[in-house]
Amino acid sequence: MTLIESIETIPLRVPLEHLYKGSYYEMRNRCTIITIIRTKDGVVGRSYNNDSDEEQDEILSIINDELAPQVIGLDLMATEKIWATMLPSTFDQLRDRRLTMQAIACIDSAVWDGVGQILGQPLWKLWGGYRSTIPMIGIGGYYGTSEADIEKDMEFFSGQHGMVGMKFKIGAKSPEEDVARLVFAKSLVDDSFQFVADANQGYTVQEALTFLRLLPDDLELRWFEEPTRWHADNSGFRDVRYRGNVRVAGGQSEISRVGMRNMIESSSIDVCNFDASWGGGPTEWRRVAAIALAHDVELGHHEEGQISSHLLASVPNGTFTEAFSPERDPIFWTMITNRKPLVGGELILPTSPGLGWDLDEGFIERFRADK
Repeated sequence: MTLIESIETIPLRVPLEHLYKGSYYEMRNRCTIITIIRTKDGVVGRSYNNDSDEEQDEILSIINDELAPQVIGLDLMATEKIWATMLPSTFDQLRDRRLTMQAIACIDSAVWDGVGQILGQPLWKLWGGYRSTIPMIGIGGYYGTSEADIEKDMEFFSGQHGMVGMKFKIGAKSPEEDVARLVFAKSLVDDSFQFVADANQGYTVQEALTFLRLLPDDLELRWFEEPTRWHADNSGFRDVRYRGNVRVAGGQSEISRVGMRNMIESSSIDVCNFDASWGGGPTEWRRVAAIALAHDVELGHHEEGQISSHLLASVPNGTFTEAFSPERDPIFWTMITNRKPLVGGELILPTSPGLGWDLDEGFIERFRADK
């Protein structure tokens, strides 16, 4: 057995040059947690997950004070046993379970990287090996930016890096204003460039339907993501899907296979964008992927391209991995040193074992949040 000997965490916090605004949220920093698992016979599993900012210290405490003592001494290859051992930490009904599931995700991801090291296989191949590349879309169109900023985003996503499409932020303005912003972005690219509209649960059902009605005929959405507010979650998504005749995506706000099962079985979505870094790690994500496949639902993933690319490339119903601009996510674009340029809009997955990403140690030391 390959017994886990220690677990180490390194929190990162990178200040952003701009305040990024979605429908009802703001981002001032880009954060993550590097988790390192070492075994008694020298295997090292390492991953980075989790973009929480203000909650970062609490998540670290859950990892180091609660989960690590339970996991140390277990066989690294016993992935299901490790996950089940961590699950009771979610049973405290007085604590926000989202934070505990994020903590579980950090350890689970590092465990899987270690498994890849032991077996000598990249995770995309170990998890199914459906393809060795995955198309990439950008994320942009934030509020508070000018037309010049949108032009810069479009140049980066469609020109400089040749992505296949873009997720455009809407939901905080009127449908009329949001359509105008999206039409402007569309005018900057050719017809092959695909668009996803992401309302981040900002619209009512009627506002979402008005937005769809106002879209010009030549602007077909690949999907409409989280169109309606949380209190009408599944039924709101379903109403927009049926009445708006549009593919709907959702799931990033769910934290378990149970929530995703309910969303999928209620015919609310065409695309599941459950986030492995928010929802318990790759182990839970792969369970959700099986549910989605059984219902002919496609799979996306909420950001976290360093892990989502492996997951989505491993299965037949994967769609796109996502990336922000370098200004919005300096961690992805700067800390990973061996990422290859896109080819035909596709991210080339590493062939080295585990997650396969080489991380810049100087960058890590510069932005450590625990020093």
